[in-house]
Amino acid sequence: MAKDYLERIAIDPKVMVGKPVIRGTRIPVELVVRRIGQGMTIDEMLQEYPRLTVEDIYAALLYAADVVSNEDVFPLAVEVA
Repeated sequence: MAKDYLERIAIDPKVMVGKPVIRGTRIPVELVVRRIGQGMTIDEMLQEYPRLTVEDIYAALLYAADVVSNEDVFPLAVEVA
């Protein structure tokens, strides 16, 4: 179950230049995450994008969280005056 959400995400160089999208659509994961971050509700998302499901939205959020969690972070050195 840990990565079941990946079944809802597709990465194909022929679709949206390889950006992760909701499988079977051209709706980028980035768009879903951005709209939720801008305050759009799940119900509003479902109305605006009728091909989406609640599970697709959650899958996009989980995918984004996994990408960020695997990101390398290099703290900047802080200069003390």
